[in-house]
Amino acid sequence: MMESKIPEGPLADKWNLYKSKAKLVNPANRKKLNVIVVGTGLAGASCAASLAEQGYNVKSFCFQDSPRRAHSVAAQGGVNAAKNYKNDGDSTFRMFYDTIKGGDFRSREANVYRLAECSAALIDHAVAQGVPFAREYAGYLNNRSFGGVQVSRTFYARGQTGQQLLLGAYQALERQAALKKVILYTRHEMLELVVIEGKAKGIIARNLETGILERHAADVVVLASGGYGKVYYLSTLAMGCNSSAIWRAHKKGAFMAGVSWIQFHPTSLPQHGENQSKLTLMSESLRNDGRIWVPKTANDDRNANSIPEEERDYYLERRYPSFGNLAPRDISSRAAKERIDAGHGVGPMKNAIYLDFSDAIKAQGKDTIEAKYSNLFAMYEKITGINAYKEPMLISPSAHFTMGGLWVDYELMTTIPGLFALGEANFADHGANRLGANSLLQACVDGYFIAPYTIPNYLAGELNAPKFDTSHPAFDEAEKAVRRQLDRFLHTNGTLSADYFHKKIGRLLYEKCGLSRNRKNLEEALIGIKELKASFEKDLRITGDNTLNSELEKAGRISDYIELAELMCYDALQREESCGAHFREEYQTPDGEAVRNDEDFCYVSAWEWKENNEEPKLHKEPLVFESVELAVRSYK
Repeated sequence: MMESKIPEGPLADKWNLYKSKAKLVNPANRKKLNVIVVGTGLAGASCAASLAEQGYNVKSFCFQDSPRRAHSVAAQGGVNAAKNYKNDGDSTFRMFYDTIKGGDFRSREANVYRLAECSAALIDHAVAQGVPFAREYAGYLNNRSFGGVQVSRTFYARGQTGQQLLLGAYQALERQAALKKVILYTRHEMLELVVIEGKAKGIIARNLETGILERHAADVVVLASGGYGKVYYLSTLAMGCNSSAIWRAHKKGAFMAGVSWIQFHPTSLPQHGENQSKLTLMSESLRNDGRIWVPKTANDDRNANSIPEEERDYYLERRYPSFGNLAPRDISSRAAKERIDAGHGVGPMKNAIYLDFSDAIKAQGKDTIEAKYSNLFAMYEKITGINAYKEPMLISPSAHFTMGGLWVDYELMTTIPGLFALGEANFADHGANRLGANSLLQACVDGYFIAPYTIPNYLAGELNAPKFDTSHPAFDEAEKAVRRQLDRFLHTNGTLSADYFHKKIGRLLYEKCGLSRNRKNLEEALIGIKELKASFEKDLRITGDNTLNSELEKAGRISDYIELAELMCYDALQREESCGAHFREEYQTPDGEAVRNDEDFCYVSAWEWKENNEEPKLHKEPLVFESVELAVRSYK
């Protein structure tokens, strides 16, 4: 059932070998085949536009009122590519190794090498679309560094890289919509996957403006619906971000992999009160020039500028001198948590650390720092009222990115034939920790360069397969299941809002399956989640009816989150090692570094859904390393 389909041959030749042997569909036959793409972020928009341009009939779905509001728009700092413009020793192999190492050797070599291999073409593609990457005085594209690497390979458009890349993908999508090759369904949410004879053949979608359930059939379904970091409630993700598309697919037979590998971003704004609904990301690029520190004395209430240099602990520079403030995200976030828990936190709630630009301003001048980061500094001042040119920023780790997702093979197909997962919706490229600026890269590479080969390879075998329309009994069954769930939410008649349960599950995960985990907390979490699930089923209160109703939308998403949280805790409990963002307190060195167990856990954990409250079933995909040697991940 789980076959990775990694091509034979040397690592550097695998992707070209695959492309040379992939099956093709005649242009005249492409117009006979239908594709559904759920999600209009970078992965979804690029995939939909690319397949439509090839001649396939594409339906594109998003729950927002415009494809442009997909969460890719929120990415700030940049996108990686191994073009070696700085002549500082970068290469495809170095980028591949940095990514494998950054993920703590818990990802497939072949997938990661392909990501690095395709990166250079993405930059050329984006420039051709008009993406306004930063340039040096002579006009050449500029680069900066991100965490976990010692070269400059990050291309950026000030602090708006995701937005600018998404505009490029959006204009390609809209062009195909104007040509009638893409039909856009905005304000539609996928609530069920339709599987016929073991293959994905369509979806049930709810029109969020009318409440009407719609049936849509296709020859292939692509999920590019993003990650599930919002399960923590307080995260850098937008309020609407959710896991429902991939979770409904999981319950239909698609395996979930690496579920507990959650990245906490080290530079977001700290929580400032109990009524807050999200946290704000501050780009990792700020760590190029900002220095991170806390007072050496615990519970120090002095103003940051009043604390002398000798009384400041630049703990990342102290603990990781080779990488300093650009240590990888998982390491930087854990180090911040350690300092905060030890009483060295700063800010009104003592839950933050300092990101200080005073040395950079002295060395480079305010104008230079302003040219690099002005929009980020302006955003910070607008939110906090603090001028970061004059005093340090307050930052803190927060839930951000999910390395886990639907298990996919080399072709990005799930364990359900005909169901593909792209971008953050899959687990494929990042292992147990994602390097900064690789998220935009994966989304774009999946949609522009990989899916346009692998999906036609699958569709070539579907030309002569039986065709099913929305009158098939499987569509009846799927629609009835969705309607039953919606009716149940509307008629529970409890007293507690959907948001109440979201906050409860988020707090539970932060405390027991967050930046660090241990067996006792995870076992307690599983008990707590079962109790919360029972309460949700009898105490939920949804006002309004089954038409335009945001509370009803939330109920479905939070129901999925509660089940997902349970699987996250099973996954974290089963993996008795520390690797990347998965830090089990029982498995660490005396100085607090992760201890990996390659002998027993060098595999991808893929989980199968079981009905009737049975525990999920674990499947293991062994990870084989032929081009790199397993090594202790050190950034000292």
